[in-house]
Amino acid sequence: MSNAPDRFELFYTEPGQPKIEIQPETRVPNACIFKFIKEDHTLANLLRARLLQSPSVVFAAYKVPHPLFPDFELRVQTDGSITPKDALLQACKDIVGDLGGLSREFTKEWEIAKAVAGGRPDGL
Repeated sequence: MSNAPDRFELFYTEPGQPKIEIQPETRVPNACIFKFIKEDHTLANLLRARLLQSPSVVFAAYKVPHPLFPDFELRVQTDGSITPKDALLQACKDIVGDLGGLSREFTKEWEIAKAVAGGRPDGL
């Protein structure tokens, strides 16, 4: 037996536990810190990269406060044309759209490969 927590505890939130906490950043204008509970570098880096593509986002970065806890803090600062929360929501919508397009393209290529291989996806 190990004293390590069960793997599902790294991503499962308890009922009533928020997934995201929002803290206004008082040191700089138009900025917020979003704390994501039970998420890791995969989502953090994806959000950061997408936020930096927006012309209204001045700054976007994340940090993992402690490597043993699956949480990260995302700091977002905008130019004031939109709020940091709206910038994050738009980035999430853009990512979902990108993933939908990727799924469609993958499915299309998979079907073409099956047709070329005579209906067998392994090509044998």
